[in-house]
Amino acid sequence: MARWLPRSTDLTRFCQKLNRVKTLEDDMMETSFNRCLSTIDLTLLGIGGMVGSGLYVLTGTVAKEIAGPAVIVSFIIAGFASLLAALCYAEFGARVPKTGSAYMFTYVSMGEIWAFLIGWNVLLEYMIGGAAVARAWSGYLDSIFNHKIKNFTETHVGTWQVPFLAHYPDFLAAAILLVATAFISFGAKVSSWLNHLFSAISMGIVLFILIMGFVLMQPKNWSAQEGGFAPYGLSGIMAGTATCFYAFVGFDVIAASSEEARNPQRAVPRAIAFSLGLATGAYILVSVVLTLMVPWHTLDPDSALADAFYRRGYAWAGFLVAAGSICAMNTVLLSNLFSLPRIVYAMAEDGLFFQIFSRVHPRTQVPVIGIVVFGLLMALLALVFDLEALVQFLSIGTLLAYTFVAASVIVLRFQQQKVNVPVPAAGGQPHPEAHEGPSTGELKEYESFSDKLQLVDRDKSKEHREPGQLKAAFEPYLEFLSDFYPGEVVTVAVVTLMVSAICLCSILVFGNTHLHLPTWSYYLLLVLFSLGFLLSLLLISAHEQQHSTQTFQIPLVPLSPALSIILNIYLMLKLSYMTWLRFAVWLLLGLLVYFGYGIWHSKENLREPRPQRVSARYVVFPGGSLEERVQAVQPSPQPAAGLPDTDTNDCKR
Repeated sequence: MARWLPRSTDLTRFCQKLNRVKTLEDDMMETSFNRCLSTIDLTLLGIGGMVGSGLYVLTGTVAKEIAGPAVIVSFIIAGFASLLAALCYAEFGARVPKTGSAYMFTYVSMGEIWAFLIGWNVLLEYMIGGAAVARAWSGYLDSIFNHKIKNFTETHVGTWQVPFLAHYPDFLAAAILLVATAFISFGAKVSSWLNHLFSAISMGIVLFILIMGFVLMQPKNWSAQEGGFAPYGLSGIMAGTATCFYAFVGFDVIAASSEEARNPQRAVPRAIAFSLGLATGAYILVSVVLTLMVPWHTLDPDSALADAFYRRGYAWAGFLVAAGSICAMNTVLLSNLFSLPRIVYAMAEDGLFFQIFSRVHPRTQVPVIGIVVFGLLMALLALVFDLEALVQFLSIGTLLAYTFVAASVIVLRFQQQKVNVPVPAAGGQPHPEAHEGPSTGELKEYESFSDKLQLVDRDKSKEHREPGQLKAAFEPYLEFLSDFYPGEVVTVAVVTLMVSAICLCSILVFGNTHLHLPTWSYYLLLVLFSLGFLLSLLLISAHEQQHSTQTFQIPLVPLSPALSIILNIYLMLKLSYMTWLRFAVWLLLGLLVYFGYGIWHSKENLREPRPQRVSARYVVFPGGSLEERVQAVQPSPQPAAGLPDTDTNDCKR
């Protein structure tokens, strides 16, 4: 029976395969894509991804049903919370200017299995999001013509009464997706130009809404006679914040486009900051004029802006609002169709997804096969499926990606720079850089004992501490941590921080409702998990981190990413159990794809070191005394039976 059990070495090797990280090339600016996007192009892509139909629908819904005029405060808090996640994306997008967004960021810092699952979830998120926006676009256009398209389809095609399928096939939604797919396949420049057109129209109409709204505003609509500014209190403001947070989802299209940016180190952080600032300002100002034009409790949740102008005697303005909504939804469609194939391309290029999707058209320099295939799948979803039950899935996929990117920022910031050293050919001399490489804290191999002694003396004379090492000020108190490999303690602390955040948020969300905890145990668990979270944060802060002046870095690390992590986990736990059930099913399907294809075709398999015969090797460890740091390492191949072990004898001499 025991022979069927896996050996410990096999399990260790298997876990190493799951957690191997992507090795980046020396020249990260080299790409098969066309680097043609400027800061303005990326900014408008981000605005198009964020300022969609939510500006015309979400503001009225939250104002009437959740927060009242205090929806303004909800958008301010939600904008700040989104800024924490956006800054993490900005740092990675500038530091790793490769397509793939959250998938790529997780792969270079957390490990392969986690990166694949993030990419797998983002893939479904974009497909459902694009199909849902297409159906909303179709319904909005149909409502302008008194639902004639819907009535014609139901009369001549028929209706369905099947679970998970739409009531009737939406040919208009599928058609707009196919048209958008055709434009996206022409190249990044064409997509950017089309996005510029729709974004300009949408922003012009938003400007018109603001000017007309401030002319028509009536301050009495915030008075106590109408219910006051915050009729639902603080709880309503926070509930509105949770809903408004999803209005800012879409800035990750900028990070996904970083491989097509001319100067990603400067353009990506600026574009994310500009687009998020403009989107937040638009949502706040539109909420102000909307709740001042008419009393908040009389708003129409489905078409608040158009209805507000109609009730103030400006029915013609409703057509402009409808045009702005359609243009805004067009930009969201383009954003989804632009990002999705590039994330699939990144996964296929790394060998984790089917290789056919890594092909780039030589003329348009875009992954045409991925664009066409996933454009068709998105059109099929919009044509026949009922997407209302699946829309909440968008939230959990986005929040999970935000959480892993924030954790990846912490892990990568406290890791040492990895330097690719060329592997010597069989029988050849090792590369000279292998003898005099920088002190990165990694194990270094030397053929000569004198070379090794020179390195030890040089290291001992250095006072500079590498990233991931314990700070000198904390060494007298945490001396036992100095024996660990640089960055190892930080990685464990990040895992502990995330576990503490999950437990803390679980108590906050379910402690009084589902778990029915006594008051004393409720507060005791809150204190314990809060202490675990804070101690993990302090332990991370006690280590040295990378400081770069060449690329953007998020300030206040690890505090800023930690706040983003706990906020995202809290919002995920607020989602319904059916969303979690669908999420678990999709994860299982992803694991089948990964273990059936990805783990065997991963390009990191080709980078795994091969055993080499050497006469003698010395390994220098990062810390300890001279006797501890210098050890002779015997060759891995065993000598043949009956032959003297000459290598070992040489070492002993």
